[in-house]
Amino acid sequence: MTTLTLIRPNLHRVDSAGRQLLFHVPSSSLFELDGAARDVLALFDEQATLETVTLADRLGGRHDALALRETVDELRQLHVLAEHGEDGPIEPPPDPPTRFPLDTLVLNVNTGCNLSCTYCYKEDLSAPAKGLRMSLETATKAIEMMLAESPGKPKYTLVFFGGEPLSNMGLIRAVVDFAERRFAEVGARVDFTLTTNATLLTAEIIDWLDAHRVGVTVSMDGPPAVHDRNRRSFGGEGTYDVVRRKVDLLLARYRARPVGCRVTLTRGITGVVPIFEHLHHEVGFAEVGFGPVTSGDIQAFNLTAEELAEVFHGLKALGRRYLDAALRNRSLGFGNLHQLMTDLHEGNKKRLPCGAGVGLLAVDGKGGLNLCHRFTGSALPTFGDVDAGIDRARLGAFIGRRLDRNGTGCATCRIRNLCSGGCYHESYAKYGDAAAPSYHYCELLRDWIDFGIETYARIVTENPGFFAAHVSPRRTA
Repeated sequence: MTTLTLIRPNLHRVDSAGRQLLFHVPSSSLFELDGAARDVLALFDEQATLETVTLADRLGGRHDALALRETVDELRQLHVLAEHGEDGPIEPPPDPPTRFPLDTLVLNVNTGCNLSCTYCYKEDLSAPAKGLRMSLETATKAIEMMLAESPGKPKYTLVFFGGEPLSNMGLIRAVVDFAERRFAEVGARVDFTLTTNATLLTAEIIDWLDAHRVGVTVSMDGPPAVHDRNRRSFGGEGTYDVVRRKVDLLLARYRARPVGCRVTLTRGITGVVPIFEHLHHEVGFAEVGFGPVTSGDIQAFNLTAEELAEVFHGLKALGRRYLDAALRNRSLGFGNLHQLMTDLHEGNKKRLPCGAGVGLLAVDGKGGLNLCHRFTGSALPTFGDVDAGIDRARLGAFIGRRLDRNGTGCATCRIRNLCSGGCYHESYAKYGDAAAPSYHYCELLRDWIDFGIETYARIVTENPGFFAAHVSPRRTA
């Protein structure tokens, strides 16, 4: 007689259009359950363990013995069921990395900015566009460091960030000129992106960005009353009018790639649906993504628990519109859900929340290597510099701490390979420890990812061609 146990952290069942699907947590894969598998798993809704003889007695009238045995074997291979005494039903932690396959560098070309947004985490500056400017020497050393650390990749990405990156446009031009030649020498492609407040855009700059296919994301928070609440000039005036004029110019002239918008949601701003309507349908951004502030450096701007719940309610409302569009073979341009659909469709199993520290590092103006752009200028020590290279021992130890989920709430969480403990900077701001998982809105995230899995299942079963058209590979032109 064999005792079987259901390993609940390894599965999530989804009903879609009369079909029952199994989201397999360890592999981020979706399987359709046949009748035998549905009935076997349904028995475990009533109790955590079952004897195989009991299972056969209760289901034998519906399924023959061979079908039940094959079903149990398949579920055991997936570590959804385990026999008594079997080891390791939950994923063991992988070994910490010793090499770091960088393919992306974020260059903080200037810590200064020409705006004075109230929620910004940059250093406090007394005059616009004054800050620590990166030199061309530092930037080229960073590129050579990446090539030395990760030779032979077919494609690399350079991200220009700030402050306001366009306030150091001379450096951006010089880096692009150097990088295009340097990466061509090693037979690799190079991709450039930047995030800008748009105020410094001119027709000449837009045409140059277009010619070099520099991807552009604009920071804009919504219609005038919402945007002007926090995104202000140094004189305290709202900046919506100038940003809108520059974005209209950008969208009229720039053709290289879709232009996205990044929205920051702070305390008192929760209306994601009207914000999306304005930025996507009225302004014309191809994609809009939302970043709720939950543990920012300035406590007064963090969303309350009630506001965060309202934000997720709005995200799900947009998600239902995304689903309706997908079933008609259209992509709505809702960045948050589109990224989740991409992760699910490509089977992305994320042991870490993002590529920071492994595939991506941010270089500050002095050449220090930071986990990501949000850590440049912070008190968190850097992980090497562009002269000495990566401090592999220290960075590996840091990444190893996040990879080891033992003793954390992530160890048995059903979204552990999609959330992966949350943003490093949120953890750093909330707990003073970037490697600690962030727990302050786990239930909302679980509900959001459950919603995403159900949305994905609907699209897979009712219009699978959507993914070939809009998700994999994701369009960039």
